[in-house]
Amino acid sequence: MDFEQVKALLSSKIMTISEQPITLADLLMIPLFLIVGIFVTKWTVKLITNRLTTKKTDPNIIHLLQRALYVIAIAIIAITILDLINVPITAFAFLSGAIAIGFGFGAQNIINNFISGWILMWERPIRIGDFLEVEEAKGIVEEINTRSTRIRRVDGVHLLIPNSKLLENTVVNWTLVDRLVRTSVKVGVAYGSPAKKVAALILQATEEESAVLKEPKPLVTFEDFGDNSLMFETTYWIHSSVEGGLRITRSNIRFRLDELFEENNIVIAFPQRDVHLDGSITLINNAKQES
Repeated sequence: MDFEQVKALLSSKIMTISEQPITLADLLMIPLFLIVGIFVTKWTVKLITNRLTTKKTDPNIIHLLQRALYVIAIAIIAITILDLINVPITAFAFLSGAIAIGFGFGAQNIINNFISGWILMWERPIRIGDFLEVEEAKGIVEEINTRSTRIRRVDGVHLLIPNSKLLENTVVNWTLVDRLVRTSVKVGVAYGSPAKKVAALILQATEEESAVLKEPKPLVTFEDFGDNSLMFETTYWIHSSVEGGLRITRSNIRFRLDELFEENNIVIAFPQRDVHLDGSITLINNAKQES
């Protein structure tokens, strides 16, 4: 097959769209341009991402920019392909309208999550690295996609939460403004213990914990005269982005309290009951009866 025959084959008309003939060469050009367009897009996005990462740009901004570049690239590739094969965009006006109506009725949730994803990435009420509490799940945001947000729960399990759920429901963001978190430790001591000395020991144990902030200062309060104990509570602030930091500091303070109370002969209270019986009680020695 010589050059003229190849040229004639490539120029042969395959179909007609809006009175515009589509040749075999046009059809072969579409996958070629798609491959080149996708390669150029990925290379550009990777180059921009590396430069922004080097400059220590906020990862949320990088993520938003990546999504925007991909959407723009897809639009440019589609329009360019239509232009190369001489097909006007208006030729798909009716078809695209029909598809949009059908898609809108059949994929309302998908569209809702898609729009919600862009709102999350643009307004940034939730960012990558934030510690969230959604219903009973707690975890760190690892990725915000256009349809769902990926959260790594405190036990290591990954959750995919629809974006619309994060906007329409109540979400606790522990790190929205800062990483300051307040927590407390409660302890009960036996009646007869010196209350002021107990409060001083609790404050000492709290201040000795390295994670506890000096400002705002820890506060020890005498909460109540309980059924079986004198109830005290120490309240303090720490810098923490995960729930595990709270548990660790509470555990350390409790360990130290146990040591200090033992050194000062202070008894940690436990439930006690006084039982009063009317009448007499007869005790029978079963061992003697058997013998």
